[in-house]
Amino acid sequence: MKLIGLGNDIIEISRIEKAISKNGFIEKVFSSEEIEVIKSKGNRSESYGGRFAAKEAISKALGTGVRNFKLVDIVILNDSLGKPYVIFKNNLEKYMKNYIIEISISHCKEYATAVAIIFAKGE
Repeated sequence: MKLIGLGNDIIEISRIEKAISKNGFIEKVFSSEEIEVIKSKGNRSESYGGRFAAKEAISKALGTGVRNFKLVDIVILNDSLGKPYVIFKNNLEKYMKNYIIEISISHCKEYATAVAIIFAKGE
């Protein structure tokens, strides 16, 4: 597989706490599926922070930043073992069909961080 991009992001949990307390932030950044998962895990700021960092890391791996799509178009879910995976929607769905993306998310009390790697399929 050919490496297309690598992205990394870190965010302070206190910044996410402030942001999620503002009206509309959660719905602007997170899909209904993500919100449901986060609520099922206790609705913790760390969970929002980890997914936010993952979305930012993916945008950096794409090399575009957040352009021509919205953060809500990147959906971070978990498989049965808890491993995060990505679903793309709207403008990104068609664009990303020929790519494989791997992500890793970590957090502690003060920070959330994520790494994203994008590979081309079949190369």
